[in-house]
Amino acid sequence: MEKAIRHEIERQSDILDDGGKVAQETRLYDADRDETRPMRSKEVANDYRYFPEPDLLPVVIDDAYIEAIRAALPELPAAKRIRFTLQYGLSQYDASVLTDSRALAEYFELVVAECGDAKIAANWVQVELLGQLNRDERGIEDCPVSAADLGALIRRILDNSISGKIAKQVFEAMWQGEGSADAIIAAKGLQQVSDTGALEAIVDDVLGANAAQVQQYLDADDAKRKKLVGFFVGQVMKLSKGQANPQMVNDLLAKKLV
Repeated sequence: MEKAIRHEIERQSDILDDGGKVAQETRLYDADRDETRPMRSKEVANDYRYFPEPDLLPVVIDDAYIEAIRAALPELPAAKRIRFTLQYGLSQYDASVLTDSRALAEYFELVVAECGDAKIAANWVQVELLGQLNRDERGIEDCPVSAADLGALIRRILDNSISGKIAKQVFEAMWQGEGSADAIIAAKGLQQVSDTGALEAIVDDVLGANAAQVQQYLDADDAKRKKLVGFFVGQVMKLSKGQANPQMVNDLLAKKLV
């Protein structure tokens, strides 16, 4: 149908451009040859039997009715995508994914309302949440983790109660129905270690057990030092079972590796 219409637009335009007159007729479209051919001519429009229907009353729609319908419409996907980029600072790609369905968009906005950080919420919804939904072949309407619960989990990352790595463990437990983020963190003892004294003791143990690497760090250039800092941080995280505050660990290492 689209090809036939496009062909006729070009054919009739060429006739009119050349000063001709388009004949009123029924034409057949040949899809194989991409052309139309006349079938039968029509002298006037009534030949098509275009007669008024006396039993159908005219429908008059005023501007007020149109505006009332428009006001009752939900936010349409295109408008929602634009709003997500402007209101939440998301990329066009992220906004497009998160508005793929009305239910998903509403879920995302509830997560943001709970945690207050749109960008980290977008990452968690797109990566962890949608990934798990796909693996379980579920839709967002059947998600076992509510938007409020996911937002509460993200809050614990933002306030440094847990690390991003630990948060993934907590999310998995939430998915399995083990409770809220706070309940799982408390039950499993996953609270991030942010006590300076406790972290300093772990850092000292790591540096003492890796004297050769410490000397390499002191003798190395900046590029090599970055790699060795990563090594020390990894060892601290290992000893703390992933519960050490990464930023505090880095700060302590910077003070001690001089």
